[in-house]
Amino acid sequence: MTSPVGREPRPSGLTAILAGALGLLLAVVLGYLPLKFFVDHGLDGMAVKVSCVLGVYSAAALFLLVGALITFFRAVAGAVSLLVGALLAVAAVVLEPVLLYPGYVGAFFSDMFRFGPDDAFVRVGAAVGGPLVFVLAVLPWTFRYLRHRPAGSW
Repeated sequence: MTSPVGREPRPSGLTAILAGALGLLLAVVLGYLPLKFFVDHGLDGMAVKVSCVLGVYSAAALFLLVGALITFFRAVAGAVSLLVGALLAVAAVVLEPVLLYPGYVGAFFSDMFRFGPDDAFVRVGAAVGGPLVFVLAVLPWTFRYLRHRPAGSW
């Protein structure tokens, strides 16, 4: 839709900015758990399942960080990276009890949402923030804002 002057109106960037800001916050929260574990325990003698779970948390944090920064520069690749990071965040929370505590998946999530275990805020943040970032990044308004190039810009 064009205005009477003949220019396309600038789309609102609210959803893109919210997705980027929330993705940046979630990247910091998700990066805390692997960093704390590596500082406390090191890499020596780490079980393969533990390193797999921490790798997924780290990958989610990295994708969300890169996606947030690219989104602030108004590139569509930022929203795609936010989508991947949000999916990895949810996958990390689901993968953790399946790999590390088989048979106690229900108890894990019950304790997690009661903030029982240490660093439960990371897991709750991933379980709640991941889908929220995903929804904000996948909205048409986000992509419309990121694809919009005003007349006269390169």
